[in-house]
Amino acid sequence: MPAAVAEVRGVGVDAVDVARFRVVLARRPALVPRLFTDGEQDYAARSSDPGLRLAARFAAKEAVLKALGSGIGAAALRDIEVERLPSGRPSVRLHRTAAALAGRRGVRRWHLSLSHTGTVAIATVVAEGGSAP
Repeated sequence: MPAAVAEVRGVGVDAVDVARFRVVLARRPALVPRLFTDGEQDYAARSSDPGLRLAARFAAKEAVLKALGSGIGAAALRDIEVERLPSGRPSVRLHRTAAALAGRRGVRRWHLSLSHTGTVAIATVVAEGGSAP
């Protein structure tokens, strides 16, 4: 029996200016619980630089929406969650509206890469679908 065929359904890339992002969060702290899940907030809080971790996660959320072919507003950013697997690798978990969007696009698997310097946080996302064998 032939194996399932993986298909790229979308690619998204986003970069966030970390200093600017820190300023926005400092001016509007109520944004943090609106943008980030409890798990993401807890993960960032364990760092000496939570703003850097949150900036990377924000970039990932925007990259996911781009990979889905939509932009901000298509789903709540809390519906897109960046998790850390036991291996340390970042992973995407979708909830509610974001999960429904992915389902309509036929996305079954996500590939996420995060990188950052002291000034820029970057996320690259590949949305993978596929046909059954």
